[in-house]
Formats: sequence, structure tokens, C-alpha cells
Amino acid sequence: MTKSPLLIDLKFSDRAPVVAALKRHFAGREVIDLGAAENAGRDLSDCRYAVLWQPDADLFSRAPNLDVLFSGGAGVDKILALEGLPDAPLVRFVDPSLTRRMSEYVVLQCLYHLRQVAAYRASQKARGWQSLPQPEAGAVTVGIMGLGELGRDAAAKLKMMGFNVIGWSRTAKSIEGIETFDEAGRDAFLARTDILVGLLPLTAETTGLFNLALFEKLKRDGPLGAPVFINAGRGGSQVEADIAAALDRGLLGGASLDVFETEPLPAESPLWERENVVITPHVAADSDIGALFAHVERQIARFEAGEPLEHVVGRKRGY
Repeated sequence: MTKSPLLIDLKFSDRAPVVAALKRHFAGREVIDLGAAENAGRDLSDCRYAVLWQPDADLFSRAPNLDVLFSGGAGVDKILALEGLPDAPLVRFVDPSLTRRMSEYVVLQCLYHLRQVAAYRASQKARGWQSLPQPEAGAVTVGIMGLGELGRDAAAKLKMMGFNVIGWSRTAKSIEGIETFDEAGRDAFLARTDILVGLLPLTAETTGLFNLALFEKLKRDGPLGAPVFINAGRGGSQVEADIAAALDRGLLGGASLDVFETEPLPAESPLWERENVVITPHVAADSDIGALFAHVERQIARFEAGEPLEHVVGRKRGY
């Protein structure tokens, strides 16, 4: 039996890992990689599956018969906003590799701010030798907003490091060993938070959520001197002008940002020059291409065997 063709439209910065991974995956199935010059303008009407990240604007008119869509990353908001999006299941990329990478980033940034690395780097630059009062992790409360796969794993890893961890999600969730809050308890959650971690999907409810009004509700008398904001979720959930204002006013003592309203972050952004802000170019949990393709293979096998797909996005809730 002939396998239905698979379409790949992944606008990653480096194509080499995609090309290499395609040699190891999808045996016996025709794969049409739109990143290859020879596939420009090719008829895509026979494609039934598509793996997407920032696809061409006309993709769905060229490939009108898709049965399943796969996101090339954890986020799906940009795919959901595409014109002509077919009424086909959209599957999120959920994989232990991606989850581990995100937890590495979150733990690293929490430790960075806990251990006052920015202050010590400034001291090193000035050839200064002076110790600072140092709280331990157990004195600091990390509040995670977003308790999906990524948030739950990050919470567990932070607990292992000794941090006090609490969590928030729009609807109530129960996680062993973690005190959780829902929408009604958001202000109480914020009032206890020393380091705020954003791992939320981008939806109508989360757009612009991390703003000045929210930062004003964070714990004011914590051991770090001022709260810290870490965002590795979606750039549209934060208001960068408000982050800068909160830093200026002392409402925030520092920030680590991996996502931005506009990417790449514009050169004129005031965030670039701040010593207490860590900026990374949306790499907190880069997709491992081999893991992504293995995930797609598993889901296609389930679909073709008549089994339900896993990690299907709810269109109304946006994740």
C-alpha cells in the first residue's frame, strides 16, 4: 500500500539538521521538503500530512487535501492565525527532549538571578572583589504561570534544586508537592512570587498579560530585593515597554527573556543595554529535529491505524 505523501515546510534558521534528519526518517514515504529549491511551485494536492513552522502564506491553497497538521515547535499560535487554515487536526510537538531543554533554561535563569550573576559580572568588569549577601534557594518562591508539560517539569526540577515552587493556570490543576492557583487566585499567587516564570501559550486571554499592572502585584519584600521576571513562553504575552518601566521603577529587579513581541528583538529596544536583563534569541527549547520527526512518525502511525492522535490542539482554547 502506497503511503500518503508528507509535506515539510519548516522555516528554521539552519536547514542542515532538517536535511540530515530526513535521511533517517519517513522510510518508504514520499517527503516533499519545500526548503529544497527543486520543490518550488510543485503540486501539493496529493499531500495528506504537513509539518509546519512559519509556512508559506499560500501553502493551504496549494495543499488543499491535508488530513493532519503538525507544529514544528511547542507553540501553535502562529499556525492557528494562518489564513485558510484547514479544518484538520493540529498536533503539538510534545517530546521529552523539548521538555528537558525548557527545564534547563528555567533552572539556569532562576539560579542566575538567585546567585546574583549580573552583579558579580559587573564587579568583575570593574575588577572589584566584594561578596554579596546570598539567600539560598529555599528562601525564594518561584511562581510558574502555565502548568502544561513544560511547566510541570520545570516545577519538579526547581523543587529538586531547593526552590519553593507554586503554580498558576487559568483552570485549576492538581500537582503533587506543588501548591497551585487558578484564575480566581491569581493575585494571591502573584503576592507570594519572588521569581515569576512565564510558560503560557499565546491566546486572547494571555496576550499582553505580563504588564505593569501584573508586575505591581508581585511580592515586594522578598530575599532578592525585587521580583524577577523570566519568560520563555510566547513573546506576545508580554508588554516590553512595561518590562522596561518596571525595571526603571524597581518593580522588577531583573529579567530573563527568550521571547519577544517582535522577533528578532529590534536593535533600538532599551532592553538590550540593561545589565540586569538576560536576552536569548528564542532558543530556550529549540526543537530537536530528529525528535520532532520521530514524534510525527508515531502520530502518523496512530492515525493510519485508526487510533486517536495525541496532543491535538483545541482550536477554541488555542493550545
